[in-house]
Amino acid sequence: MDYRFSSLKTFVVKEAPLQGTKMQRFNTQQALEMILDGANPCDSDGEDINLQVDSDSELSQSSSDEETVPQPKKRARLGTDVTETAKDGTVWHEEQVGTGPHFTPPSPYNADGEPTAKARRSITSRLQSFLCFITLDMLGVIQDCTVQHAKQTEHEDWFMGLPELMAFISITIMRGIIRVPSLRDCWSKNLGSPQIIETMSRGRFQNIMHHLRFDDRDTRNERAQTDKFAAISNIWGLFVTNCITCYIPGRHITIGEQVFPSKTRCCFLQYIASKPDKFGIKFWVACDLKTKYVCNILPCLGKDPTWPRGERVSESVVMRLMEPFLDKGRNVTTDNFFTSLSLAERLLSRNTTILGTVNKIRQEIPLSTRQMHRNECTTQVFSTTGATLTVYAPKRKKTVYVLSSMHSMIQKQDTAKTKPNTITLYNTTKCGVDVMDQMVREYTVRAGTRRWPVAVFYNMIDMAALNAHVLYQLCTGRQERRVDFLLELARELAHSHVGMKKAQKEQLFWQQPSTPQLGKRAKCQAKIKCKDNHATVRCVDCYRYTCGKCRKEQWQCQDCE
Repeated sequence: MDYRFSSLKTFVVKEAPLQGTKMQRFNTQQALEMILDGANPCDSDGEDINLQVDSDSELSQSSSDEETVPQPKKRARLGTDVTETAKDGTVWHEEQVGTGPHFTPPSPYNADGEPTAKARRSITSRLQSFLCFITLDMLGVIQDCTVQHAKQTEHEDWFMGLPELMAFISITIMRGIIRVPSLRDCWSKNLGSPQIIETMSRGRFQNIMHHLRFDDRDTRNERAQTDKFAAISNIWGLFVTNCITCYIPGRHITIGEQVFPSKTRCCFLQYIASKPDKFGIKFWVACDLKTKYVCNILPCLGKDPTWPRGERVSESVVMRLMEPFLDKGRNVTTDNFFTSLSLAERLLSRNTTILGTVNKIRQEIPLSTRQMHRNECTTQVFSTTGATLTVYAPKRKKTVYVLSSMHSMIQKQDTAKTKPNTITLYNTTKCGVDVMDQMVREYTVRAGTRRWPVAVFYNMIDMAALNAHVLYQLCTGRQERRVDFLLELARELAHSHVGMKKAQKEQLFWQQPSTPQLGKRAKCQAKIKCKDNHATVRCVDCYRYTCGKCRKEQWQCQDCE
């Protein structure tokens, strides 16, 4: 039998003629596979195999008529282990489902989320819980900046105290609970809320809203050259610090994005067509999975010159959000915008794992996983140093890629869809930020405004109220609906201002003359036995005008007897 390489890269097999001549043709790759698979030289009637090459030049040249693109040598079989090298040089080992472990993950953080010792000592009421996030010092800064702006633009005698500012916030919270068509309807006779009407007049509320400021107006332009968030960055930084220091999150933290709806004019306003509200200010949020507590938050301000060059924005965001919670064995769940193999390695060096979907176009993903058509409910597993990649096809033309550094062994469930444990855990832990955003939107204080710092302040109040509800339940042990918590919180915020208003009104009432002006008569204010009778004398106790029918001895009304 003779084996020859022809000029067309075909391998010609010619057997010795017994009853005729038989010719078989193989291409170069098929011929090499036959040789490497262990061809027996005695397969053809005991004759030896003779390998002959027509000429050296014929091997170096290829025919232009049958030229083919060479296949990339990405996969090599080494015994039973299949390895593949991605574009960035990452070596992946294809594994069987249920085998392992392939590496040892860090020891997990086992405690649930809980308030810090400082928060437990200070929280006994809803108001104290809310003041843990928007503190009296922050309210003092807002008060000073608002008064400064009002004196410069309106009147030098304009003033607003802390109780009045807290009452202003109380009305904004009430407006989020009681929805009416417009602002003026909150004080209307038919649609208005008695609590809002009792707290503050509509004119005063609008006047405070007109002058509401959060920074020094004189130094804003200088600070805005290096800080796009200068108009509210001081208050915002204190709020984020309070969120970090008042709560210890549990094992699972979810990182995602929140778009606060707004059409205000600012350089970092974003348009996202896939969102229900197209325009808004985007925030990156880290939430505790179990309680939906906002652990950390960053505004998306565009390109930041302070971030390291050459580093992905997604990695910088995750590392900054997780910085206070690293080195404890926690796990962070992200979507395909954040997840990457380099981020998993950085987190793993800080004793933190990651679980998240990954985009298939990333360079660290094996090329063999990008095939479109797969059988339904099939799973393919790859492993590398410190991470596993699960490729799962829930449908025929849909493939999900999940990267995990907390799973050293991938197992399937005994269900119809046979989902891997990485997919199941990701579906459980991915919803932290989305659920938080839904809870905030349900009773949001957001209202129409043309100033973006006010829109950010609305979002701050929403998150502070949500976190305050979480801490109040954990510190006091009472389970309370969020809407009931917000109603009571609004009453407690306005209590001081309403009490001062009543005391001032009563003081002015007692300063009135005891009898009407000469030649005039007042109407009876007691109205116990009469119907708008005329009166000239006041009750000695309650100081109301009282007629002869409604009085007792010493000109005392019957209510005060």
